[in-house]
Amino acid sequence: MPSKISQLIENIEKSYAELKIEYRKAMEKYGFNLKGKKIIFLKNIKDKNKALKLSIIRHITHAKLRHLLSLPFIYSMIIPALILDFFLLVYQTFAFPLYRLPKVKRRDYIVYDRRFLDYLNIIQKVHCLYCSYVNGLFAYAVEIAARTERYWCPIKAASHPKSPHSFYKEFADYGDAEGFQKTYNKADFKCFDKNL
Repeated sequence: MPSKISQLIENIEKSYAELKIEYRKAMEKYGFNLKGKKIIFLKNIKDKNKALKLSIIRHITHAKLRHLLSLPFIYSMIIPALILDFFLLVYQTFAFPLYRLPKVKRRDYIVYDRRFLDYLNIIQKVHCLYCSYVNGLFAYAVEIAARTERYWCPIKAASHPKSPHSFYKEFADYGDAEGFQKTYNKADFKCFDKNL
């Protein structure tokens, strides 16, 4: 029988399903559809969006000094991000087959669909590309780490983590030794199929 904690996490997942429905409604409201990985706006919405685009000259001349001063600090983080990306690739390529874990698809986490927004100028699109990459990379890293944790240490924390990952509900409760023994080193556990 699932614990109360697992039931609450399941309720959160149901809320995510409702959230997907609301995203569909937003697509209708803002006049766009998905065609594969491409986003297509209705012509009248596309024209309206283009009219709202800030020119590059105006974007630069109206930039706040504090924003300009922060750019080297923001963009210097690309170096550790690229290193992390490389080591995640190496780790997953060699360790996951040994554990018989399904690999995480990078493209499911690093998504750049903001390029279809006509109201963004090229500078804003570059910023969005950077944010999409880094935040997507961190989500990708969390998923890889979560699968590793699911395999090696499937035990809930004694105190609730702020953002538990997708496998957390399958973990044994803190102090449940029997539950831990049932899930420890079990790569064939059903939870991996649900998250593919």
